[in-house]
Amino acid sequence: MESTPVVESSEGAVVTKAVPVKKIKVVVSDLHLGKGRFLPQGGLNSLEEFYFGDKLVEFIHYYSTGIYKDYEVELIINGDFFNFLQCDYKGHFLSVITESVTLDMLKEIIKGHESVFKAFAEFAAKPGKSLTYIVGNHDQGMLWPACRAYLNQIVGTSIRFKNLVYFFDGVHIEHGHMHEAANRMDPKKFFLKKNLVEPILNLPFGSHFFLDVVLKIKQTYPHVDKIRPFGMMVRWALVNETMVIIKAFFMAWIYFFKSVFVKDPRRHWPAKRIIQVILESAIFPDLSESARKILNDERIHTVIFGHSHVYQYRQWSENKEYFNTGTWTELTSLDIVSLGKITKLTYVLIQYPEDGSRPHGRLKEWKGYHRIEEDVAIS
Repeated sequence: MESTPVVESSEGAVVTKAVPVKKIKVVVSDLHLGKGRFLPQGGLNSLEEFYFGDKLVEFIHYYSTGIYKDYEVELIINGDFFNFLQCDYKGHFLSVITESVTLDMLKEIIKGHESVFKAFAEFAAKPGKSLTYIVGNHDQGMLWPACRAYLNQIVGTSIRFKNLVYFFDGVHIEHGHMHEAANRMDPKKFFLKKNLVEPILNLPFGSHFFLDVVLKIKQTYPHVDKIRPFGMMVRWALVNETMVIIKAFFMAWIYFFKSVFVKDPRRHWPAKRIIQVILESAIFPDLSESARKILNDERIHTVIFGHSHVYQYRQWSENKEYFNTGTWTELTSLDIVSLGKITKLTYVLIQYPEDGSRPHGRLKEWKGYHRIEEDVAIS
């Protein structure tokens, strides 16, 4: 996109000179917005994972004002922005999810984070600012047309939705769940319709496992899926929470066993797929090898994933780079190098050089505007 102002020379001749528009793209993922930090009765919502609404509002404001006021800015949400899997529907956590059910959840999430969506609307109303949404595994419900239409209505713009992959200017962006057996969706069958009253989401194995097993554990231990390294957590739990880890182990294996023989077409997977899930199982999968394979394509110089919740940068050659945007939720590290709670609001900034050469990514951490005090995030 270029503007072409008219310039008159001293000789009186009219000369047109193209001035390239400055532009950037900003990529975030895995914010996991739920129904809000507080329950309708006033208590804390222990299943809410996103505590940084104020900082996100500042983030959106920063990249649409000041030095970026006249920039062409595209904000790319790379999956798991909404945490539908951790939202109940009228008190129940469902694995049979229709369009109307998802839409109801979406409205509740937006209600719980009103300031965030007001900021999105203000961003989208500014010249040259646009939004792109890539679907992940926790927000698979954003495949429904009604949910997309409602979000467009809320932010007052036509969001560019991508089901799996967004490719532009040599940059390949996707959430990352398609490179993991447990959470890989069937790209040819996002919805199940046969012999059903109405279509439902064709949830991957990992989503069913989360709803049927992990959520039950999280009722007592909300941070169980937010601890890394996973192997160290298991060893710690064997010593300090022996009965809990033994119970969780048997719950998982019974679920795996039943999944092989279940006849329900809404949740049937072949034994080969279950074995693959077990062999690949990891709370924080390393997607760098998948990124390296994508980068073998000569058309691609940059790959950006989310999903793993671990920010990462790797470079295989001068022109082959991989970024993982990490997460805006809290993690707890048992590694002695980074022992304790970790919260880094990481993202990738894609900058376009004014000389017209290829764009370059930079892994960034949002610090927010200066504050003298703020609420402590407690769950």
